[in-house]
Amino acid sequence: MNLDFQQTLDHLKDVGFNPNPEHEQIAIPQAREVLWKGIKYFTGETAKWLPEYEEIAEWLTDNKGRGLLCVGNCGRGKTVICGKILPILLHCYKKKILSMYDAIQMNKEFEEMKKKRLVMIDDLGIESEAVDYGERRMVFPELADIAEKQGNFLVVTTNLSLDELTEKYGERTIDRLRSITKVVFFKGKSLRK
Repeated sequence: MNLDFQQTLDHLKDVGFNPNPEHEQIAIPQAREVLWKGIKYFTGETAKWLPEYEEIAEWLTDNKGRGLLCVGNCGRGKTVICGKILPILLHCYKKKILSMYDAIQMNKEFEEMKKKRLVMIDDLGIESEAVDYGERRMVFPELADIAEKQGNFLVVTTNLSLDELTEKYGERTIDRLRSITKVVFFKGKSLRK
């Protein structure tokens, strides 16, 4: 028998099996300038370019099919970039809508979130366990698993460290998250006045 992997995979996609999902590719021209313009728009005269923003600009230039995980101190621009600027850029350059959720919403909105291809979760780690008919569960590990299997695009912000995330969600989930996202660390004092 002469096995043709591509032909077989094409056939299996028709019945719902897709071991090699397509990933959302981002390649924004002049990403650094565009990001800086967004930062200045949302923060005004106090805008300041931080070292971590350089990593975001590189990711915007070519995300290599990966989402984004912004980890670190509060008040450094994670939510401004991921929750305000990135949705605008995805809409403008890709004609895509980034579905936005606060981590607290995950338990209530999980069934809806599972169906979305591009998801942003702000403040991961502040949510509690979901309780469904007396059964306790953490929904984020399920969401990360679905994202990896289906090639979904995740953008996540958190004030927790990677060690704290691992303690909360488990090594398997954080390993999966690291494989499907670019991790950017936000260090230093808050810029909020």
